[in-house]
Amino acid sequence: MTEISPWTYLMDMDGVLVHEEHMVPGANEFLADLHQHGLPFMVFTNNSVYTRRDLRARLQRSGLDVPESSIWTSALATAQFLDQQRPGGSAYVVGESGLTTALHDIGYVLTDREPDYVVLGETRTYSFEAITKAIRLVEGGARFIATNPDEKGPSREGTLPATGAVAALIERVTGREPYYIGKPNPLMMRSALRELKAHSENTLMIGDRMDTDVRSGLESGLQTILVLSGISDRDTAEHFPYRPTKVIDSVADLAGRVANPFD
Repeated sequence: MTEISPWTYLMDMDGVLVHEEHMVPGANEFLADLHQHGLPFMVFTNNSVYTRRDLRARLQRSGLDVPESSIWTSALATAQFLDQQRPGGSAYVVGESGLTTALHDIGYVLTDREPDYVVLGETRTYSFEAITKAIRLVEGGARFIATNPDEKGPSREGTLPATGAVAALIERVTGREPYYIGKPNPLMMRSALRELKAHSENTLMIGDRMDTDVRSGLESGLQTILVLSGISDRDTAEHFPYRPTKVIDSVADLAGRVANPFD
């Protein structure tokens, strides 16, 4: 492949850089190499619970130094989308501080009285009352937005229901399908590209999932790298009708090669 320089790196967080609170071996050397070459990068997460500051602190505890400006969440992408669609609007939010902070920062009013949008995000404290309120507001005409389509997520105790599962409940009752902002919607990739002032032709996406990371990168016109340090194994790519540009064991394989990762 002809070298395109300089590269811009987009990468998922969980399964690529960290496993819960533990660094993927070699991720620190990979990030140090990006810094050394002055290559712009953005770390992604579909989780809307945390703010950039929260996530930076989490990564630091894992031994990774990532500035706040290099972290992009589905909550931030959702806020950017709503700011473009209906500046200065209002929303009823079911979610945590990562989402409410992002919406406050764009000047949105958070209310349960005739909001423009119902915005559903990730939370560990879904309440029947809040979901019922969301249902009634959607039935009353509020537009339905969800930060990401993930139906479940991992925890040390086992599977947790995630945004997509709760969105399905609201959709089943109201008959109104939400518009999902996070991966695999390429909108999330494009919002990060705008934030970085980068172009798709010299940007690559690194992820551990074919159905979200690789798909969203592909649909955004990016080169894609599947890592085997998370959910996927070597046979995973064969089950999909599309393929990543490259498959590697982990980002440690890119340390020392970030200027030309496809050589």
